[in-house]
Amino acid sequence: MANYRTRLRNIGCPELSINAAKEKRRTTGKGPNQVKKPRKAEVSYCPDYPIGETKASLELERKILLLEVKKKNQPLIKAKMERTFAYRRQEIIQDMPFITEFQDRWPALFSESELNAEFTRITTVPLLSRIMSKLDHYTNQLMKVFRKKGGAAGHKMSMIVAAMDKNPTVETRRECILKALCVYLNGNPENFIKDYVVVEPGAMRAMEEKVMEIYVIRHEGAEPTESPEDVGIIIEGVEVLQDLRDVANGCAVLFGLIYSLNLTYPKRPEIHV
Repeated sequence: MANYRTRLRNIGCPELSINAAKEKRRTTGKGPNQVKKPRKAEVSYCPDYPIGETKASLELERKILLLEVKKKNQPLIKAKMERTFAYRRQEIIQDMPFITEFQDRWPALFSESELNAEFTRITTVPLLSRIMSKLDHYTNQLMKVFRKKGGAAGHKMSMIVAAMDKNPTVETRRECILKALCVYLNGNPENFIKDYVVVEPGAMRAMEEKVMEIYVIRHEGAEPTESPEDVGIIIEGVEVLQDLRDVANGCAVLFGLIYSLNLTYPKRPEIHV
């Protein structure tokens, strides 16, 4: 067993070969300084290709998938995304492409349904239903914790959750809980969930400067409790998703993007919702 990992690496086990010194020098031009390893709950971090498939055959599948995306053939898109999962995952882990490059190669991934499916492939856990059910389950307990918080943070959380009384919808409740949780963790929710007015000058320029953000578009004069005109996600200054309906859904989808694209968690604590 002493050389078990070496044997696995020699026969081409992807999760071990990506951390070989030779491989790191090939992809980065430098010696190894960081170990690529799964996050918590990642079951399929860097899987092998399906039996009988090669890099060339899966690249052909990817090109066929691009054509099906244009045709909007959803059943075939789902099947092709499932089949090319290992190829796509190894590309993300090994090559670490920029978001714009990856969008061009895998446009089908950037939808709510496919991100949910990709997250399930990686973790075996359904993304949206699990996050929403847990958020709703712990809402009352979180409210009790928030009420005990004093000082400026406690006052700010009280102002945030007060919106729940004005608009007692499940979407508003979830948004308020997430924003209050940011404050409780000594963060500023505005650094993570940013409201923009439709006619606000410089809004697009401000978005392009963001590394990771959920943007909320509201019409001029809208109350915070009113439904937004659009909710989307910015990564590396690029709008990767839009029409996400509400803030809580945007948070869940962003969580799926972090796993699906193997992104590094931002260091600001308010992002860790």
